[in-house]
Amino acid sequence: MNVSGLMPGILPRLPPGWKVSRRVVVERLYSLVVADGFERRGMRRLHVLYANSIRVARDTSLNMVLEALENDLQRYTATATSEMTFLHAGVVGWRGRAIMVPGCSLSGKTTLVREMLRLGATYYSDEFAVVDDSGLVHPFARPLGIREDFFPAQTNYTAENLGASTGVKPLPLGTAVLCSYEAGARWQPALLSQGQGALELLANSVAVRCQPHQTLRRLQKLVEHAVFVKGARGEAREAAASILNQSCAEEGWGAA
Repeated sequence: MNVSGLMPGILPRLPPGWKVSRRVVVERLYSLVVADGFERRGMRRLHVLYANSIRVARDTSLNMVLEALENDLQRYTATATSEMTFLHAGVVGWRGRAIMVPGCSLSGKTTLVREMLRLGATYYSDEFAVVDDSGLVHPFARPLGIREDFFPAQTNYTAENLGASTGVKPLPLGTAVLCSYEAGARWQPALLSQGQGALELLANSVAVRCQPHQTLRRLQKLVEHAVFVKGARGEAREAAASILNQSCAEEGWGAA
């Protein structure tokens, strides 16, 4: 950085579980160039972010550049680590098992996670499901980033803001919910086979191309006792309530 005093705003954006390292050699070096405070006629004040020698972001808004830093750090973490498999998915804990909502960015998974938290679920992640060699899902509890009313900038919420707690212990997968938003739709999902569900999760795996064997091995463990459902949902609150109710009902999803 070319300006001091920015670290308090950067540290909360680092990936969950980060630690200080004394290593001299690093795998990825970020450089943040903050525009000076002087306006020049005909020129915009641009803040620029580099990862190694590649420009990651350039914007007049420092907050947007820092958001790009946060997103790039998390993508790199998900791709570079070999100890865990990262899936694009929101995750909550419910009755001792994980409920996973796979999906890419802007697919609505964060909104659904938020509503399940408001209904009593425990927060694990709104972006990545982190799976270990035993097929257990670990927390990746960054603040929930929600875009309100079509604004490009995110509003961040902690689990505590929503009256929920944050998970600590890894959980087995109970239910994976594959859904898309359709205005006015009624949540009536169809059951998928474990094979179909595994393929859906594979499509949301971050590092399957560079780590195929680890990814497939962990997914096999992950899906052993999981239920997969897929369908269109309307309002997130209604769908969230149904998902939680079905996930703890004695008859389960067989009656859906």
